[in-house]
Order: sequence, then C-alpha cells, then structure tokens
Amino acid sequence: MQQIIFFFIRNKNFLLFAVLFFISISLIVRTHSYQKSKYVSSSNFISGSIYAIKSDITTYFGLKQENRKLVEENLRLHKQLENLKSGNIPPPLDSTLLPSKYVFFSANVVNNTYSKTKNNITIDRGANDGLEIDMGVITSKGIVGIVNNVSKKYATIQSILNTKSQINAKLKNSEHFGSLVWNTKAPNIVQLIDIPRIAKVEVGDTIVTGGKSTIFPKGIRIGTVKEAVLELDDNYYDLNIRLFNDMTNLKNVYIIKNMDAIEIEQLEKEADDAEQ
Repeated sequence: MQQIIFFFIRNKNFLLFAVLFFISISLIVRTHSYQKSKYVSSSNFISGSIYAIKSDITTYFGLKQENRKLVEENLRLHKQLENLKSGNIPPPLDSTLLPSKYVFFSANVVNNTYSKTKNNITIDRGANDGLEIDMGVITSKGIVGIVNNVSKKYATIQSILNTKSQINAKLKNSEHFGSLVWNTKAPNIVQLIDIPRIAKVEVGDTIVTGGKSTIFPKGIRIGTVKEAVLELDDNYYDLNIRLFNDMTNLKNVYIIKNMDAIEIEQLEKEADDAEQ
C-alpha cells in the first residue's frame, strides 16, 4: 500500500495531465460535430478492421482444414496410383478406385435437400460437361445418388434420401444382396431390404454397392449395419444402415460414367426381346 501511495506522489504531475487530457478530448468530441464525426469514423474503421481480421483468421483456419482434407485425399489417390503401376491392385472397395471403363466428372453441390421425403441435389455440371441421366454420384466416402435430370450447365441428383430411390447393395463380406431404400426417419440412416435369412449379418458389417447395374461399380462403400431385424417367421432381414456420407453436408461430388453401359443395356434388351 505504501508503495502505491509513493507511486502516485512521484507521478502526480503526469497523472493529473493525463486526466485533464482525456477530459478535454471528451468535451471536444461531445461539443464539436466535426471532431465527433472523425472520432466515430475512426472507431468504425478500427472495429471494422478488427472484424475483417477476425473474418480473415476464421477463413484461414477453415481453408487450412479444407486443405488438410485435400492433402489426405490426394495421398490416398497417390497410393492407389502406385498400386496400379505396380500391378498390386486391391479390390475396388474405395470410391475413388474404379476399373478403367469408368470415367469421372467432378462437380460442386449448389443445392441440397434432406428434410423432404423426395430429396434432390443440384450440381454445377450438365450436358455440356458430358453428364447424362442415370449416372451414379459419389464422394470419396460413399454413394450420394443417381443423376435424374440434366440441363446444359446443371444437373439434379435423386438423393439416396428419396423414397423413390432403390440401389442395388450387398454385404461387403458376402455376395448376398438386396435393395437400398429410405424410410424418411433420419438423414444418416437408410435401409437395406431383401437380404435373405441365410446370410450371416452382424452389427458393424460394411455395406457396399452390389454392381448388378450399369450405374454403380461393385464395391463402393455405403455404410455399416446399425441394426439387424429378423422376425421368427421372416425370410429376409430388415437392416438399418448408418451412412458413411454426411448427406446434410455435401460439397464436392464425383459423377461416374460407365463407358460400357450402352453396350450392356442393348445386349440385355436383345436377350429379353428374344425370350418374348
């Protein structure tokens, strides 16, 4: 306490000057509109600069996180490329590792609904970019849906969160397959139906695309079994599947074109016609 008193005594002249100075500034600002406007302008400039800096910092860290994701994905693709070069090709269970008959188009999501019963996604690629109806759409994590409409510069996707959506899917560790549908209850849970009772199913099993159509290659990841329901008198499981993709937070997607689709569909049509 004594030191504090000595401090004020030693610096009394300076402290008195500082108090009088701030009182003078306050009186000038309050009584003179020009000085007041300058003061307000300076305050706005300072606060605006602070907000701008804060925004830049937030953006910077957001970009840093986004860049980290890109680096991780590029690393994974690089490893897969090395596997292809060396001939050590693993089963195509990663969405980005597909046979050569498939061509990719990248796109950005410009609109996405997930709270309706029939949800669709809009992307910034269209017919001018080579997109066509019935092309599969995925991310690096798993499937998203199927292209259902195309304009010159844009396309819409029938989301897997759509009651009209039915996609061939199977258990990763067996060839038992069924149809992937959605009961509208949750945006992160879909259902896999028609898996036969004889199949061995456990919670946590991975579900992938079945490859029984020309839309999706076999083995693209979908999700994991959250719940397996099998009644005593039922012949088929009802499986709840937790999606790998966050369907409420889509940004970048890949569209898959099957270069053999037309040939396969034509051949199957001829076979069907021959049997009639």
